[in-house]
Amino acid sequence: MTVRTRFAPSPTGYLHVGGARTALFSYLHARKHGGRFVLRIEDTDLERSSAESVNAILEGMTWLGLDYDEGPFYQTERFDRYNAVILELLSRGLAYRCDCPKERLDALREEQMAQKQKPRYDGHCRERAIDPECPHVIRFRNPLSGEVVVDDLIRGRVVFSNTELDDLIIRRTDGSPTYNLAVVVDDADMGITHVIRGDDHINNTPRQINILRALGVEPPQYAHVPMILGDDGARLSKRHGAVSVISYRDAGYLPEALLNYLVRLGWSHGDQEVFSLDEMIALFEITNVNKAASSFNTEKLDWLNQEYLKSADPVRVANLLRTHLGALGIDPTEGPDPELVVQAQAARAKTLVELAQISAFCYQDFADYEPDAAKKHLRPVAREALARLRAAFDMMATEDWNPEQLHRAVERVAEELEEKLGKVAQPLRVAIVGRAASPGIDVTLQLVGKEATLRRLDRALAFIADRQAQGGA
Repeated sequence: MTVRTRFAPSPTGYLHVGGARTALFSYLHARKHGGRFVLRIEDTDLERSSAESVNAILEGMTWLGLDYDEGPFYQTERFDRYNAVILELLSRGLAYRCDCPKERLDALREEQMAQKQKPRYDGHCRERAIDPECPHVIRFRNPLSGEVVVDDLIRGRVVFSNTELDDLIIRRTDGSPTYNLAVVVDDADMGITHVIRGDDHINNTPRQINILRALGVEPPQYAHVPMILGDDGARLSKRHGAVSVISYRDAGYLPEALLNYLVRLGWSHGDQEVFSLDEMIALFEITNVNKAASSFNTEKLDWLNQEYLKSADPVRVANLLRTHLGALGIDPTEGPDPELVVQAQAARAKTLVELAQISAFCYQDFADYEPDAAKKHLRPVAREALARLRAAFDMMATEDWNPEQLHRAVERVAEELEEKLGKVAQPLRVAIVGRAASPGIDVTLQLVGKEATLRRLDRALAFIADRQAQGGA
């Protein structure tokens, strides 16, 4: 038997990280077993589904690198098939027409809730002859006795009594099929062997199994993945911040870092934290996914992303960085090669957005000094060192503007003043970066360039002179 899994999102919004994790688990299970991974767009909710949402899902899948073998298939293109199955169920007495008005159903629900009963349809139309020409829905004739046993690959054995399941609607009054009917027909027609989905679908599973059996189809194996919680223990939602896959891309995360983080939400392999996609495929077992919900921890994602930024190909990271520099109004062609910036700065940033922000000084003059850094390092006592450094840099030829020659120049000034290197380098760093943190001073000078270095030293010397004139120490 060839393993066949599917990811079947509803296009009523963006690709949520919870959906992305489900897609990842389905993808890994198929790849591990040499199977097929199918993408299906469940767009039967005609009012809420949109082309924009479909595009957001496809864009998210592409960015994550979760390539599918078949699809995308759209349920709205299969209505003829669903209606054929519904007619088959009707002809075999496994479905029936129902014309119960909304008022009756609302009253029934209120009465059941008042009696603390589970709200469910009472089968009022099961044996009634309903005129096909009159407005009606079609309901599946659920078995009245017996049990549905789900041997869930994550939750274990779960038993449902058919007395708890009502006759669900499989076609609406407008003639459109409902989710539970369409998903059953799709899973059967597409030969899905393993359904991996969120545990919010667990109550749909026995209903779907009953329909599958009515159609003479052996149900797939099910694995219901626990939900993802926010830091506060509530279900992850918009109020917890970025939950859309594309929002993480725009926030400067690498797709491999997000995948690595998502696979660890509910699954582990010893104490290993960092996994390549190939390692995930080799090691992942759906039966080892935890039964308990997982909490999303942005700090952990930040740590992982930083690890990937440090180890990723600098050329690739540089190409991604260009977009984020552009978002700051920086043209990356007007300054150092972004690859050099990545090599110098990647270990200092958690995201590409942060990397762009802390590297902006390489391309444009900063607006203001960081107050504490200026107060500590741009003092009159530093004036002579900065003046000598400016003179030394001004004398350097453009071809000598490299880390080795720049380091020697700073060392010579420190020796002339009989100061430790840090006493000279730190005021210089604040003068050309605006803050007390940057890569090594020689690399920093190289990235800033000669012209900008001289210009910023002039600014720092003027700042010190003004401070001294105002009586500053």
